Amino acid sequence: MYKYKYLFFDLDGTVTDSAEGIYNSVAYALEKLGHPVEDKETLRPFIGPPLTESFREFYGFDDEKVRLGVHYYREYYPQKGIFENRVYDGIVELLKKLHESGRKVILATSKPEPFAVRILEHFGIAQYFDLIAGSTFDTSRQDKADVLKYAVKSVGVEDLKEALMIGDRKHDVIGAHKVGMDCAYVLFGFGSRDEAEEYGAEYIIEDVKKLGQFLGSH
Repeated sequence: MYKYKYLFFDLDGTVTDSAEGIYNSVAYALEKLGHPVEDKETLRPFIGPPLTESFREFYGFDDEKVRLGVHYYREYYPQKGIFENRVYDGIVELLKKLHESGRKVILATSKPEPFAVRILEHFGIAQYFDLIAGSTFDTSRQDKADVLKYAVKSVGVEDLKEALMIGDRKHDVIGAHKVGMDCAYVLFGFGSRDEAEEYGAEYIIEDVKKLGQFLGSH
């Protein structure tokens, strides 16, 4: 009997390494808004949080500039950035094994849901998920807690002690704790051990192999 019957996976930094596509999309938007980016590595904090939140926090944009930033980002991302992406080594095999174990495997991402569906279908792994849950374009469902609440309800989780969020940023930990579930923080994504410890992740897991071992015993 597994401790966690419902496994909620983040997308960026957990299932796929999406850095190149996100960096290029954000840089394209910022260029359009008069903020050229010299070093795309400085855009690393954009991976994980909702886009609107990042434009406000990192560039101090007002509502109109945030709206334009998102608009320009979505000019580039659906055409090019979405596929400037790769699945982490070992993740396909892990998802297949988890799916075959009979547990519920759910994607829970702050990325707009239609984009998440396209990415998983592109890499041939959509069939391993019982639900693909993401944000909405109208921002009615945007942060990780909102996505998780929707996903928990959609798959019929009755006991949140049986649910685990697996992600790589503080937003995954915060969102999980807001809805009452544990979080496994992976270090092969875009976060850090310091962040995982600061926000109180229940588990910190170094790599995909160790994640598989952990989930196999839990």
